[in-house]
Amino acid sequence: MAGSSLGIVFQLTTWGESHGAALGVVVDGCPAGLSLDKSDIQAYLDRRKPGQTRIATPRKEADEVQILSGVFEGRTTGTPISMLVQNTSQRSGDYSEISSYYRPGHADYTFDQKYGFRDYRGGGRSSGRETIGRVAAGAIAAKALSEFGIHLRAYTRSIGPISISMENFDASAILETPTAMPDREASVLTEKYLADCMKEYDSVGGVIECVVDGMPAGLGDPVFEKLDANLAKAIMSIGAVKAVEIGDGVDAALHRGSVNNDPFRIQDDHVVKSSNHAGGILGGISDGSRIILRAHVKPTPSIFSPQQTVNQKGEEIEISIKGRHDPVIVPRAVVVVESMMAVTILDSLLVNACCKMENLKKLYLNA
Repeated sequence: MAGSSLGIVFQLTTWGESHGAALGVVVDGCPAGLSLDKSDIQAYLDRRKPGQTRIATPRKEADEVQILSGVFEGRTTGTPISMLVQNTSQRSGDYSEISSYYRPGHADYTFDQKYGFRDYRGGGRSSGRETIGRVAAGAIAAKALSEFGIHLRAYTRSIGPISISMENFDASAILETPTAMPDREASVLTEKYLADCMKEYDSVGGVIECVVDGMPAGLGDPVFEKLDANLAKAIMSIGAVKAVEIGDGVDAALHRGSVNNDPFRIQDDHVVKSSNHAGGILGGISDGSRIILRAHVKPTPSIFSPQQTVNQKGEEIEISIKGRHDPVIVPRAVVVVESMMAVTILDSLLVNACCKMENLKKLYLNA
């Protein structure tokens, strides 16, 4: 299968299936000398692992990472970093009957049309468990970015009809609420809403927001490697994401230029903007202000309510999906969005290192 790799300099390749022996990632292009150990990776994986709350799939997985290569005596060596997570709680029998029909909202039909064959156990490569490799790579990227003063924070902005209030923003709540909302009042309301959805054997979607602080100006390229285009590609590659917004996003289409433009001014001898409708990116290049991105996530397609579909014989049938599924994907996808943002920004940072002669002279001539 092509298309399992991302990046130019900092490149990741994910592998494995939901019900295979293991999943993992190979990260190439990470600079040597970065302080890194298992706990750095595990902290990120713990944020996405299943079975932690009543609004997540009851599948229990430790998701314990093994670093197989690329790290020695607590530092990266500059060679490929290979990481593996064993699958320990597969129940493939839950999926045996779906081998003959196509689940609505899933990639069953499209996989069959492309390959003429598919791994129906939990969705195979289309499963949300594929994101384990992305998150492991994202932990490394975020650690590297922090050394440059660049910090990312993703959180749930809304689930269904309930949105957070920025007046109630509490960063600690992101890791403490089951919804990953930084607004504890909104989280309580959301949990009640989700309980009703679960009683009705239904699911719901939502919006994840990620902000990036400490960004230098000048990352990204003006044509096909635009920073916003690469971020959109990275985020849209997450299976459940259906739309991406940067800055004002779709609302920019409603504004006049006099409103949408961000005025420049001088502050402490630096160029800054008075507003940030652009979300930190102009002409595909970072402008030095906060990057703001929102990912719109669809409802979990696996629901227990009866649904209409067809089987491989071309017969119309009614199904009720079995198995262990999240009633909402959003809270566990928060760290996935954060990770994909991190790997894209780090890759852009590394690519940018060779865009000026003065940078190369400083490196090789000490000029």
